[in-house]
Parts: sequence; structure tokens; C-alpha cells
Amino acid sequence: QLQASGGGLVQAGGSLRLSCAASGSIFSLNVMGWYRQAPGKQRELVADITGGGRTTYGDSVKGRFTISTDNAKKTWYLQMNSLRPEDTAVYYCKAGITTTFLITSDYWGQGTLVTVSS
Repeated sequence: QLQASGGGLVQAGGSLRLSCAASGSIFSLNVMGWYRQAPGKQRELVADITGGGRTTYGDSVKGRFTISTDNAKKTWYLQMNSLRPEDTAVYYCKAGITTTFLITSDYWGQGTLVTVSS
């Protein structure tokens, strides 16, 4: 399972850090990421990171958001700086996980709401 946390209300220009912790029979975390969905919009990639540390960012967050991992804790983070009202959305963590049974699947967290006030 994935457990996301860290959302909340922040003023424009502020910062928040989201966390996502994976648990269960995990052999490897392959790609870990964050997606978001604003009301009336499709879910979009915010950032992801491979087990090897390669990162990808959505165009709208480049230079403001940073994804990182703590492999020992099976946890990844999204540091969000210079937040804008348009960053308001429900943020979901996602991971490609290979279990100890060597089955690889995508897993989603439950979502955490980020609200940026102007």
C-alpha cells in the first residue's frame, strides 16, 4: 500500500512537502511519482523518479518542485516551493512495484489535497 501525507492550505509563494510511504511485500520500487488532478481537469504527471535516480518533471513545475527518495524508508517526497493558486489539486503518489513474488504492478496512494490561496 501507498500512504500519502503532507497536503494542506498554503498561501501563494509558500512551500509544502508531500510524502509517500510504501509498505508490504516489496522487492523493488521501480518508478515513484506524483500526479495531480484539479477539479474538471485530467490527472497529470507532476514528477517521477526511477530507482536509479532519473527524474522527470511536468513543464509547469520545473524549477519549483523537487522529487526525492529515501530508499531505506521506502518513501519519496515532493518538495513544492513557490506555490501558485494553479497548483491547487489533489496530489496522488504512484509507484511501480515489484513484489517479493516478482509480480510488477502500478500502485496508487489515496490522494492528498493541496490548496494554494492567492
